[in-house]
Amino acid sequence: MCGIVGLVCKTAVNQSLYDALMVLQHRGQDAAGIVTCEGGKLHLRKGNGLASDVFRTSHMIKLRGNMGLGHVRYPTAGCSSSAEAQPFYVNSPYGITLAHNGNLTNAEELKQDLFREDLRHINTTSDSEILLNIFAHELQAQNKLRIAPEDVFRAVAGVHRRCRGGYASVAMIPGFGIIAFRDPYGIRPVVYGRRESDRGTEYMVASESVALDSLGFERVRDLDPGEAIFISHDGQLYSQQCAANPMRSPCIFEFVYFARPDSIIDNVFVHKARSRMGQKLAKKIEREWPDHDIDVVIPIPDTSRTAALSLAGKLHVRYTEGFIKNRYIGRTFIMPGQTVRKKSVRQKLNAIDLEFTGKNVLLVDDSIVRGTTSQQIVLMAREAGAKKVYFASAAPPVRFPNVYGIDMPSAAELVAHDRTEEEVREYIGADRLIFQDLSDLINAVQKKGKTDITRFDTSVFNGDYVTGDVSESYLEQLELLRNDTAKCEEDAAGRSILDLHNNA
Repeated sequence: MCGIVGLVCKTAVNQSLYDALMVLQHRGQDAAGIVTCEGGKLHLRKGNGLASDVFRTSHMIKLRGNMGLGHVRYPTAGCSSSAEAQPFYVNSPYGITLAHNGNLTNAEELKQDLFREDLRHINTTSDSEILLNIFAHELQAQNKLRIAPEDVFRAVAGVHRRCRGGYASVAMIPGFGIIAFRDPYGIRPVVYGRRESDRGTEYMVASESVALDSLGFERVRDLDPGEAIFISHDGQLYSQQCAANPMRSPCIFEFVYFARPDSIIDNVFVHKARSRMGQKLAKKIEREWPDHDIDVVIPIPDTSRTAALSLAGKLHVRYTEGFIKNRYIGRTFIMPGQTVRKKSVRQKLNAIDLEFTGKNVLLVDDSIVRGTTSQQIVLMAREAGAKKVYFASAAPPVRFPNVYGIDMPSAAELVAHDRTEEEVREYIGADRLIFQDLSDLINAVQKKGKTDITRFDTSVFNGDYVTGDVSESYLEQLELLRNDTAKCEEDAAGRSILDLHNNA
């Protein structure tokens, strides 16, 4: 999962890009990057770590220009080497930079095509570099010295014909403008807004609307699936549908976990969707466990708070905060190695004994992925004095890997894969486990009459991949790339390369 932002303004954009990345930091803590355009010259700074670590005053001073892109990343495809940090740059044609959120499911095929047919070299393992080169080749094939918006839209149409998977991208061409486009299924989110200044209209593109809010931009709308928008360097906006058969099918896990609650995605207010998830979960408890003995509802901070609060209200059970979170520890389900994850859970959360002692506690989380975190939290609740520990997930069991841009573990490392719900309960050690039904989750997010979402990508729950091109052999290859052993070896190789570089 990554966060992207693009700005076309009348004054310097460096500070605004940095501020936007800070707001989007939840979408990736592995690397950050900013590129700005000053006339025909590009200025780039990127590296591993949080945005606050990557950018210093000396770097910001050099990021001059009124147009630019920003990116925050954690590795979905590729390793965590700083060479994988974005935005990426390609010289030919025009000197294009690109930032990308998502994952291409035919990346290996495209890489071979780029080498054999397009005569382009890919220097990293990131599919974002592949996407950039596909876009660059489609532009170059038009063989024009000066390009117009319709040339850009033809190039994006070529990207849609060749690329499969989920992608929301923003690209910049020096002296020309910024292009944003979304895959034909709209799997990954991207929104744009505008702001009036005394010098004219300014535009912003971002992964989530909360970034627009923080910088005073008025949200215009989400990009449609398959749509591209072009914003010229002087502030003119053009848009066009570039895909043959678009279908709005956003990733439902954005609403469950990744997006900030104050964001609006495809006209769905994330906070309201999570509140409805809690209500649906409460109705299931009332239906299947009418004589429950829950004394208190406690959320696993932070994402599950909204659902837990509405669940408690619906059940007329006391809601309280029982865990204090250390905000300087990263998300545990994307950390390689069970030992590291278990240690980080203890570092991240601390129980308030007073809220647990002698009580039957219902813990509420947004989802259960590996089960490692849930197992540790149940144990912490018991150690804090809970009489019984029940566990509720605002999402259904996660049984299948995500292939569209969320680096969930391999299928074998998902706790619910090939396990019944009772077996998952035994694994995490809870006295009772309640999962959201998939139909209830869809209804909670969809809110009929409020959105034109045709369907959701729910593949992590039911294995139904909306692009229709995910085969068993693809998933088997993904298994080899995403398991803990492979990641540890990849990280070790990356560190060795950095050591060689530093010692040279």
